[in-house]
Amino acid sequence: MKRILLFVLTNVMVVAVLGIVASLLGVNRFLTANGLNLTALLGFALVMGFGGAIISLLISKPMAKWTTKLHMIDNPQSPDEAWIVGTVRKFADKAGIGMPEVGIFEGEPNAFATGAFKNSSLVAVSTGLLQNMTREEVEAVIGHEVAHIANGDMVTMTLIQGVMNTFVVFLSRVIGYAVDSFLRRGDDRSSGPGIGYYVSTIVLDIVLGFAAAIVVAWFSRQREFRADAGSAALMGQKQPMMNALARLGGLPAGELPKAVEAMGITGSIGKLFATHPPIEERIAALQNARS
Repeated sequence: MKRILLFVLTNVMVVAVLGIVASLLGVNRFLTANGLNLTALLGFALVMGFGGAIISLLISKPMAKWTTKLHMIDNPQSPDEAWIVGTVRKFADKAGIGMPEVGIFEGEPNAFATGAFKNSSLVAVSTGLLQNMTREEVEAVIGHEVAHIANGDMVTMTLIQGVMNTFVVFLSRVIGYAVDSFLRRGDDRSSGPGIGYYVSTIVLDIVLGFAAAIVVAWFSRQREFRADAGSAALMGQKQPMMNALARLGGLPAGELPKAVEAMGITGSIGKLFATHPPIEERIAALQNARS
């Protein structure tokens, strides 16, 4: 609940800051003179920026179940299923969160956690993870996912994505109006936006969107280090998490749907846009961490 309140507060503050800065710089007068209402633009940026992010968060759990074709373990039917549920319950109790739903999906080694609230979340592991790792290593991976939930990472990443989206929407349209005004200077035939505005906005949405994605990915990588440390804390030792990471480094990483990729145990290896740090860096961080 605290993070949801933080989400709302940050939402309001971002819009307020944008409005204040625009007023101080005289942008509001420029926009009004060129047919754009600053209040309307701020409202549009708010809805487009945070609206999409919060909707994505709220539907994350059902979407994850659908896209990964999860087999939900409501009543364990085997010793392995009972062990997985018991492990999740043990870590959830230790982390002070409600018992997450538990599921298994077909695929190469991977795992993820999702859900809008700490006490109504989901932890899932792949068949490849269970088949290629020791129980201690699987336990460490489950601890990593539970740590994501306990740290509130789903809400944190949604918050960051929402802030970035809001800035992208706002800045692209303000700059678009400036470009359009420059191209149409001396033209009094129409007060509405012209082709310069629409082209500039589309281009800036793409360019600024890429820049925003880099920022979001950087934050995601920092959350992975913290979740690794969280797993070590839940298990009382860091070696199992280091072993699990080393094992994952030598196994093909399972592809996850984009909706849950950032909360998986492995992820994209593309540098600036990678949601997860390189395995070697994660192991080194655990090695250098205080026990």
